[in-house]
Amino acid sequence: MFKTTSIIGALLVSILFAAAPVAAQDHGTEIQKQSWSFAGPFGTYDRNQLQRGFQIFREVCSSCHSARLLAFRNLSEPGGPEFTEGQVKALAAEYTITDPDTETGTRPGIAADRWPSPFATNKDAMDANGGIVPPDMSVLAKARGTTQPFPWWILNYFTAYAEGGPDYIYALLTGYHEEVPHGVLNADGTPFELPEGKSYNAVFPGHAIGMAPPLSDGLVTYAEGETGSVPLTTDQYARDVSAFLMWVAEPHLVARKEAGMQVIVFLILFAGLMYLVKRKLWSRVEH
Repeated sequence: MFKTTSIIGALLVSILFAAAPVAAQDHGTEIQKQSWSFAGPFGTYDRNQLQRGFQIFREVCSSCHSARLLAFRNLSEPGGPEFTEGQVKALAAEYTITDPDTETGTRPGIAADRWPSPFATNKDAMDANGGIVPPDMSVLAKARGTTQPFPWWILNYFTAYAEGGPDYIYALLTGYHEEVPHGVLNADGTPFELPEGKSYNAVFPGHAIGMAPPLSDGLVTYAEGETGSVPLTTDQYARDVSAFLMWVAEPHLVARKEAGMQVIVFLILFAGLMYLVKRKLWSRVEH
């Protein structure tokens, strides 16, 4: 019996230590877990980071990507970037919204409007992007994710890890290389050659991505109050916009966590109450 238990234990240990290298070989560049303010069961969004991320989205990402589920008014809701209602109304008015019910067919945006798409039709988007429609960013942080080999993913149940989307987006935005790294091979073992019009990205499946590097150091100057305290680097831009896209995909994350904790506390108290009731009912019963 002791020998059998020892063998099983040794096999489990070997699996634990062998799993990580295999995952790295299968998926190329390993996506590292980042530190996010909204991580864990008690995490919350960083309002300042969300405002910076929105600025990156607006000035860089929204020129190609849509966010159809994002309304201007969402930007003033509690738990998000929390812009003032006046700021949101002024922002919405800067955009022209197509409205067939008006005489001209267009009108200035209002807070209730959805974020306007940069292209009128999918055909226009394909014509401007080499035959590909850029993905909508409304739920991109939930649609993307990372994979972990067994048994490492089991730990996620204890750490409440749900940040695979922003981890992936951050890794993608910082995973560009000016040239194909030496030694990169195709699946058949032949040297990897980058197709014309593509950029090399260590994280993107197949490594050949149609989107040119969208971020660079000093590309965006943050609003007054942030400049000087936050570095204007590609790394910081990628972190901020990844956090913002996580909020866009799951704006009620904090409320959900709070409700979950309330349920857990209730169940603990209820279990304690039931135990006391049981002791009371059975206290006079001889065993």
